[in-house]
Amino acid sequence: MQRLYDFLRRHPTWVDGFWGLVLLGISGIGLLTMIEGSSREPNLAAVPVAIGLSLVVALRRRATERMLVLAAVVGVAQLIFDVRTMPANFSMLVIIYTAAADGEKWASRFALIGGLCAAPLSMMRWPTENISVFGSVLFAVFQTVPFVLAWVLGDSIRTRRAYLAQLEERADRLEREREAQSKVAVAAERARIARELHDVVAHNVSVMVVQADGAAYVMDAAPDQAKKALETISGTGRQALAEMRRLLGVLRTGEPEESGEYVPQPDVEQLDELIEQVRTAGLPVDYKVEGTPRPLPSGVELTAYRIVQEALTNTRKHGGENAGASVRLVYFDDGLGLLVEDDGKGAPHELYEDGGADGSGHGLIGMRERVGMVGGTLDAGPRPGGGFRISALLPLKPAH
Repeated sequence: MQRLYDFLRRHPTWVDGFWGLVLLGISGIGLLTMIEGSSREPNLAAVPVAIGLSLVVALRRRATERMLVLAAVVGVAQLIFDVRTMPANFSMLVIIYTAAADGEKWASRFALIGGLCAAPLSMMRWPTENISVFGSVLFAVFQTVPFVLAWVLGDSIRTRRAYLAQLEERADRLEREREAQSKVAVAAERARIARELHDVVAHNVSVMVVQADGAAYVMDAAPDQAKKALETISGTGRQALAEMRRLLGVLRTGEPEESGEYVPQPDVEQLDELIEQVRTAGLPVDYKVEGTPRPLPSGVELTAYRIVQEALTNTRKHGGENAGASVRLVYFDDGLGLLVEDDGKGAPHELYEDGGADGSGHGLIGMRERVGMVGGTLDAGPRPGGGFRISALLPLKPAH
């Protein structure tokens, strides 16, 4: 049955042609019955009228407007040549419905006007005997009702189709918008991961290089210090690998980082470990926390951690010998303040803007992007008398 239904949907003209033949057959049988039961000479004009009206049904969906005009012409001819109503006149209801559902707007209006006029013209052409004027009017109104109902049904079908088409168009548009938003989100996520990778590699590799140089320098004179430096290199490398697996795992799966197999993102509580690691690498750091520590949004904590990490990495790269740094973490009522300073010889401001001495990092550009993502502000520049200063204010609520 489903195959038959699909076949009929794909070949609507065949279906209409079948019903046109059925209507022509019924009309032919009716004409033969009338001829045999009547003493009057048969009206031969009934034959082309029946054929024309049957053709209207057969081609109603292939050429709706033309069949509507043909039905009107045949109807007028039926009145002129005195061909009384027959089963083939049912095609007028069918074409009115079809014009209202599928035809042009002018065809729909023309079909409605024709339907309203058909019954009164029929009553005037073939008046009923022994019936009053009021009865004739009432009978004409009664005969007009099927034509009106056919038009109303067709127009409601047209309205429903238009509504469904609008819903489909809206669904397609929303789907395209979701796809576009997904692409933007993927691009933003990849940019964020690129910043994360930069921070991980720049910091940890810098620590490993410094420790390796120190171990090589004291290998013969102080084996214990060399061993400690190698342990620091090993721990730093494992930490870097763990963070890189987390970030690259997100790229491979496209899933959020909330999966339990990845280590959590750094936060302000891990600043103690970071600063201790930097101290072990040979950079003296003075670290103080002011205000009352409290839970912060994850984005603010990650941004604070990465800013401190980037600033201390730059100090190690560009501060020179005997450089020192200080880190201040201040909890305000509506935000978190960061102040990172060093007293080294520093590097030109443009070097930080371009992404570091090796040209491979993000420098201050990356810091500003991170701070901007949480709605904060960043101030960075050389200190009077030497050194570099980075100050950031991260609000607890994103700016609107």
